[in-house]
This record gives sequence, structure tokens and C-alpha cells, in this order.
Amino acid sequence: MARQLRAEQTRTTILTAAAELFDRHGYESTSLSDIVEQAQVTKGALYFHFAAKEDLAQAIMELQSRASRQVAAEMEGRGYSSLEALIRTTFGITRLSVEGPIPRAGLRLATGGVVIRPPLRHPFTELLDITTRRLMSAAQEADLHPDVDAEAAAHALVCFFVGTRVVGRSTESVARQPRRVAEMWHLMIRGLVPVPRRARYLTLATQLERELRAV
Repeated sequence: MARQLRAEQTRTTILTAAAELFDRHGYESTSLSDIVEQAQVTKGALYFHFAAKEDLAQAIMELQSRASRQVAAEMEGRGYSSLEALIRTTFGITRLSVEGPIPRAGLRLATGGVVIRPPLRHPFTELLDITTRRLMSAAQEADLHPDVDAEAAAHALVCFFVGTRVVGRSTESVARQPRRVAEMWHLMIRGLVPVPRRARYLTLATQLERELRAV
């Protein structure tokens, strides 16, 4: 039992080290030797858990995908409107990125040409599906303008959300992400939501940003 626990701890240490380096330098610029040095483990320990760098990338993206799905699932059944659940989901995913390197590395790997092996789905496809479902439901709840194309709006929102994080990675601290997500929502809400319903969601985005910045 103790040996199994040590093995799991070593695996986590290696994944965290790889995620930090992939996030900081990119996949192609990170070698297995770099990861061994960062994790302070032997090459034998690394190869015991991961046969190749591609396996490390796949494991990180699986963890990132699982965490994002969990955030989205946690919004189910809480009595939120569909639009509120979506807003909270994006802030929840942002919180993951602020708090740890694995979600940040997962995003960079997804945008860096790393092949995603089945059965894992591309994280942007998953996010697009979640966003589309939420916005379609929001339209039924009259939280979107009746002439808004929910699928087109979902695509634009995912591009905005991912793009904000990609640009921010190169230009500012990760701590700035909550503010950027709030700015994104303030713009999207004004374009998508009928005037009588806007104040509620604008206030929510501001509130979630403040809560996340205080963490």
C-alpha cells in the first residue's frame, strides 16, 4: 500500500513538473530531461509511468478535460438559469487555471498541435458542446435576444474565452485572467441578452470576478 502511494505521488510530481514546463515553454521546447530535472526524479521513475513525452501530454489533457467537465457538471441541478450556469462554468474553469499548472498546460497543449488520442475529445469541442447547449436553453428561457443564433454565439464565445487566455499567457500575469473573463462577459451580455435581463448577469460577472480575485 505504501509503495502504491509513493508511486502515485511520484506520478503526480512528474505530471505537475511537465505541466509547469509545457505551460512556460511549450511542448516542443520541453525535453524529458527538463522534466526529470524539474520533478527531481530519475529517468527510470519517469519511464516507469510514461513511455514518451506524448503520454505525458495526453495525461495532462485528460486531467484538464476531466476537471472542466466536473466544473460544468457541478452547475447542474443547482437551480441556476442556463446562462448563469454557463457564466459560472467559465469562471470555474478560469479558477482552475489560476490555481494550478495542469489546466493551463492543457490549454497550451490543445492549441499547440499535440495530437489528441481517442477516446479523449478535444477540449475545445467539449467546451463548444457545453456552451451551445447552455445558450440554446438560455434562448428558451428568454435570456437571449430572439434573433440570436445560439450555435454561432457559442462558437464566438468559445473563441473569445480561449483567445483571451491564449493572448493573456504571453502578455500578462495569470492573475489577470478573472478580470479578462469578466470583461468578456460584459461585452457578450450586452450583445446577447435583452435589456431587461442584463443587469442581473452583468452584476453576476462582476461578483464572480471579485470572488476569484480574492482567492
